[in-house]
Amino acid sequence: MKIPGTPKLKKSLQILKKRLTSVSLILMYHRVANVEVDPWSLCVTPQHFSEHLEVLQKFSCTLRLDQLTHTLRLGKIPRRSVVITFDDGYADNLHTAKPLLERYDIPATFFLTTGCIERRREFWWDELDRLILQPSVLPETLKLSIRGKIYEWHLNRDVSYNEDTAQQNTSWKAWEKAPGIRHEIYYSLWKLLKPLDENEQRDALNQLLSWAGAEPCARSTHRLLLPEEIILLGRGNLFEVGAHSVTHASLPTQPIAFQRHEIQQSKAYLDELLGSPVTSFSYPYGDYTAETVALTKEAGFSCACSTKAGVVSSKTDCFQLPRFEVLDWDGEEFEKQLLKWWYK
Repeated sequence: MKIPGTPKLKKSLQILKKRLTSVSLILMYHRVANVEVDPWSLCVTPQHFSEHLEVLQKFSCTLRLDQLTHTLRLGKIPRRSVVITFDDGYADNLHTAKPLLERYDIPATFFLTTGCIERRREFWWDELDRLILQPSVLPETLKLSIRGKIYEWHLNRDVSYNEDTAQQNTSWKAWEKAPGIRHEIYYSLWKLLKPLDENEQRDALNQLLSWAGAEPCARSTHRLLLPEEIILLGRGNLFEVGAHSVTHASLPTQPIAFQRHEIQQSKAYLDELLGSPVTSFSYPYGDYTAETVALTKEAGFSCACSTKAGVVSSKTDCFQLPRFEVLDWDGEEFEKQLLKWWYK
């Protein structure tokens, strides 16, 4: 016999069960900054980030990642707990995000890409943005040699790319339909460069620089943390510094020995710089395999974050921690997303 309303009742019971079950959310940020071109949605404006923190202060219990993983191992996840994490190591993490976090007394964990710290050069995807998506006049034909293969693109009408046209395309995201040839080239190059190691990426970028008649540099808006700034970021009990590899390589695309070096050396660098062991790791691009997980454990880390969306429960593997990516939402939309993630 079918009881009327049973599906609705089951759904209500499932929602109630989730409300009563202790789960945690790990939020993934990259930058707190105002930039005109942001093809991967890495930036949250300072105003919106402040609104996010206000919401978290009202409705959640905020923790550092190391604190969450400690409670996870004890099987006692605090109800409505939230961890804020930042990937990559942009300077605005210290100069913009940190003061706002301190204002609201909210902790955070910062994952740093250590090999880029001393280079005084932008991340490769930011350098692509500077060379391709910023207003400029470029040669009509681009030829690149990557792993022995020649790639060729023609800019056609996009040889000259002025301020007005660039302004019209500031909202474009890399996964959307390209509004122009430069955007198509940018995304093609991004896909080609992502699986390469740092030397191969640098070779491709040097070819691009020569073609564009440009020099390597680090824009003040896109620069990374300096060693002395990392020390400032790691002071006190509110913030935790974690590792994010040496060169931000997609680890599963590389040999095991390479992966081991990336993981171990990023930890060794930060351990020495900070004078205490770092225990948290974040897989670049969220890419990992069972071998990568084993190497992370071998290096002495206590946990590692992915980019897979999901809540942290008592059954979650500490080396495959899910995270929710936070976009540039205002406070109202951010609150809606939190509730959706908690009770979905």
